[in-house]
Order: sequence, then structure tokens, then C-alpha cells
Amino acid sequence: MNWVTRVTNYLWGLWAWAIFSLACLFSLIVALLVPGNLRRQKLVTFAARMVFVVAGVRVTVRGMDNLPLDSCVVVANHASYIDGPLLKGYLPARFGFVIKGEMRDIPVVHFLLRRAGSKFVERNETVGSSRDARQLVKAAKGGESLGFFPEGTFVLKPGVGRFRPGAFVAAVKGDLPVVPIAISGTREMMPSGRLMPWPADLTIEILPAIAPGDEDFASSKKLAEAARQSILLALGEPDLLLNEDAA
Repeated sequence: MNWVTRVTNYLWGLWAWAIFSLACLFSLIVALLVPGNLRRQKLVTFAARMVFVVAGVRVTVRGMDNLPLDSCVVVANHASYIDGPLLKGYLPARFGFVIKGEMRDIPVVHFLLRRAGSKFVERNETVGSSRDARQLVKAAKGGESLGFFPEGTFVLKPGVGRFRPGAFVAAVKGDLPVVPIAISGTREMMPSGRLMPWPADLTIEILPAIAPGDEDFASSKKLAEAARQSILLALGEPDLLLNEDAA
């Protein structure tokens, strides 16, 4: 990559960060002043989408007809910090995303995410994790639509890793279909270890729903693996669990 391209990418990254900062400010004002959860979610969804539109990012969404009109659980691969804002901006506003519990330690971020419909899962404390899991099951049984990144974190290396069980337990308990989503391009835009985004085309591929009521997917483990394999097939990336097994 020559220096002209590097400078151009760097300037674009600064522009993208400026847009994102304005979107966060707008969303914070919405969280503070706008009554009604769904109204807030719609405005925050609009702000998230505008980050990509104003920055000139080409986002391709395929398979929107695979998304049920009723409540469901969506699960996506996780490759970058870009993934959360991307899905928030391009999925229907009714989806509340499940965020790692550490975000509770950042008061402004926690307030904004909570008021925008997000839920939190503690990953390190057994008591907190059990409590949060019960809340997710309750939300699923209540018919809420939930969004998860079941890998829990992301790495620089391409591929899909192990899926944590929370999304799939909630789906089974709430008898909600699971919709796998394959995200591509975000690792190229902002990989692990780099804070400056670079221009890249992004794709959201919404795959056919998996019903937990089907005999083959009655358990949360089988449901998780079925969703993971569906995403792997759509992405064409390595299965990181094979490397774990080999080690």
C-alpha cells in the first residue's frame, strides 16, 4: 500500500470517527429526552445507519425476507467493533442487542445502550451471569426480539469460533426461531488491534431461520452448532474450533 492510499485511508478514518461521535451525541440526547422505548430505538437505529450512509460505506443487505415479522433471536459472527453499529443500523429497530456486562462499568455508555434497548450479560461472575441469563430467558418468553454475537469477542484471525450458549438457551426457553446472520467486510474495515477504520464494503447476509421446535434442534447445543455451521458456510471462512481440537 503506497503512502497516498495510507493518507487517504487515515483521513477517511478521521471523518468516520467524527460522524460516529455525532451519532453518539445524537443518541445520547435521544436517550435522555425521548419517551417510549420503541421510539428511542427507532431514532438510535436511524443514527447508526447514518454513520455508514454519510461516510459513504456501501452496505449490502441480503435475505431480509428470512427475518420473521414476529419475535426471534438473531445471532451473528463477530469480527470487529463495527459489527454492533452495523446491525443496529440495518436490522429493524425492534431488536435489542445483548452486550457484555463490562459495559455497565462505563456509566454513559451503559445508560445509552440500556435506553436504546440493549441488555447485558455478565461473563466473569457466576452469580451475575446466572441472573442475566434468567433475564434474557424472561425477555425471550415475553416475545422480545434479541440480537447476539455468541462468540462473545473477536480476534484478528479470520474464522468463526465457539458460540456461547446464552442466545440458544433463550431461544429454546422462549420457543423463538434463531436467525443466523453472516457479516463480512468489518474485519477489513477495523480489525482487532486497530482503532482507525479504513474504507471497505460491508455485507449483511440474513440466513434462513432455524426453529428450536424442530426435533434435530431441540437442545440449545444442537441449535448453536446448526447456526454456527450456517454462518460458516455463508462466509467461507475457517472453522476456528478445528484448530482448538487439533491443539
